[in-house]
Amino acid sequence: MKKFVVETYYTCTFKTVHTLDDLNDKELSKIDDRTDGSVEVIDVKLNNRKTKKIGGENKDKPENIRINNSIPKSISNKIEKEKKISAENMTSSKVKSNARFKMPDRRKGYIQKAQIGDHKVYLHTGEYDDGKIGEIFIDTNKEGELVKAMMNNFAIAISLGLQYGVPLDEYVDAFIDTKFEPSGNVIGNDRILSASSILDYVFRELAISYLGKEELAHTPSIASSKALSGDNSDDKFLKIVKNITSKGFVRSNLEEKLVDLSDVRINLKTKN
Repeated sequence: MKKFVVETYYTCTFKTVHTLDDLNDKELSKIDDRTDGSVEVIDVKLNNRKTKKIGGENKDKPENIRINNSIPKSISNKIEKEKKISAENMTSSKVKSNARFKMPDRRKGYIQKAQIGDHKVYLHTGEYDDGKIGEIFIDTNKEGELVKAMMNNFAIAISLGLQYGVPLDEYVDAFIDTKFEPSGNVIGNDRILSASSILDYVFRELAISYLGKEELAHTPSIASSKALSGDNSDDKFLKIVKNITSKGFVRSNLEEKLVDLSDVRINLKTKN
């Protein structure tokens, strides 16, 4: 059985600052021999690891990396701290990347029905409490069990990616303009008139509804382009409605979807 020794090399970049009473060639020639300068660590890098086979000419045990005695202990301590901080950052980044933000049990969203050629497509969306999309479901008709199963599992894969933090922009860039049947005219969607495939239609719809990418729409928005992001122009009632309304359904045109009942009066008196 072969055994190998793994060696790890560290590269430390630091600078030494000396104070001179007089700046001349004689003083500069002696500066390398001086030990009274202040040392500051600039960077510590971990080089690629190298391996050695045990049993060769050098049978000595590998020694731990030692810092030259001429370097102050404060520098060695700083190097150790840098190594610990980098290890902690790597661990925390791994934990963050593996975190899944699950959907709430009761969630907002909308259902969009459309017809591409002779095929009907039902797009279901699920949203977080802040209106960000977290899942999709795609239902079709006139398709075999294999195609339906593939579309359902594709939607599950997209949903898991969204819940693990994959931006919707990445999916839109990947699946927009994909071409396969069914394709052609789109009936039932007021912003999309044609699609080159089901995936092209689905992610074009999601981009318009959740990302506000109007350049992907074939028709202009009917609602006015009022900026609803400013808190100064929103009254208390409008904020409440924004929290309970599906962002994808209203497509950020919240005021145009509201019904003004301020002038409606209801007589609650009972007749004698």
